[in-house]
Amino acid sequence: MSDRFTLMQTWLSSLEILKKVDFSEPEPASSDASFRRYFRIKIAGSSSLIIMDAPPAQEDSSAFIIVSQQLKEMGLNVPVVLAHNLAQGFLLLSDLGVKTYLSVLNESNVDELYSNALSSLVTLQTKGVLFANKLPAYDTELLTAEMSLFDDWLGKKHLATSMNKIQGIAWHDLQNILVKSALAQPQVYVHRDYHSRNLMFVESENQPGILDYQDAVKGPLTYDAVSLLRDCYISWEEEQVSDWQREYFLMLTKERVLKKDEWSGFQKSMNLMGIQRHLKASGIFARLYHRDGKENYLADIPATLTNLTLVAEKYPETQFLVDWVEKTIRPKLDDLLL
Repeated sequence: MSDRFTLMQTWLSSLEILKKVDFSEPEPASSDASFRRYFRIKIAGSSSLIIMDAPPAQEDSSAFIIVSQQLKEMGLNVPVVLAHNLAQGFLLLSDLGVKTYLSVLNESNVDELYSNALSSLVTLQTKGVLFANKLPAYDTELLTAEMSLFDDWLGKKHLATSMNKIQGIAWHDLQNILVKSALAQPQVYVHRDYHSRNLMFVESENQPGILDYQDAVKGPLTYDAVSLLRDCYISWEEEQVSDWQREYFLMLTKERVLKKDEWSGFQKSMNLMGIQRHLKASGIFARLYHRDGKENYLADIPATLTNLTLVAEKYPETQFLVDWVEKTIRPKLDDLLL
């Protein structure tokens, strides 16, 4: 039994909210790409609760509490923070269940579930105007740093490959194009990890449960939508993705966030945003393996690269990336898998 597990049990036993009830020993519920872990306790004769274990040396849970309250005020379905000890890094949360979107999505329900998720996203972006200015900015520095993860961790660290001088110039130009496009969009409340593993299917609700939002920022309008529709963990036919993009666009026009004549520009902005997102994700998956010992994320890199090149080949200004990935990155990745 680890010291943190013992510390967590001691903390739970001290909580007034649990003193008059019998509850089970905490059992692992899930973990994510950070240092956070989650445990579930069952309350006798009642439901269950979640404990977030976020070591304070690595994680600052104050943002989770603040963002939780903001999202709750917007009417979104998020866990309720019932108790917390920031010094020790423990939070007691209401339980949104065990069914992630990823675990239940199929061809027969995906349209309804994605429509619900996009509707909640538009709520976040419209009602979030009251809070967005209080969030960190998704600015040039952060957008560029995220893209650099691709070259630093997937290219250099994982595949031991570096760009030549000409490629380096093209890479710098590409980053500038993607940042310029991102910052030209309306800047809204951004969840920053809005995808099928962080959305929960709650049978009694027509909106998803939303998790893992502590890194929220004020940033590009299309970021969360492309995270969902071009998910690193599940893929759909391109025609379906385009239909969902259109549905999301019409939701935004109804809310007067965008005008109906902005469709073509909106679609390109979302596609370029997806390239930035997938550069970041590919690099993070490699970093999770090398830095954090989380080997399972390596399996998500090939599909993420496919998402990336599928969009990059649509535009001449991103063709360099297609060539680099298909001629250098993917062959070296395939060699490692042999």
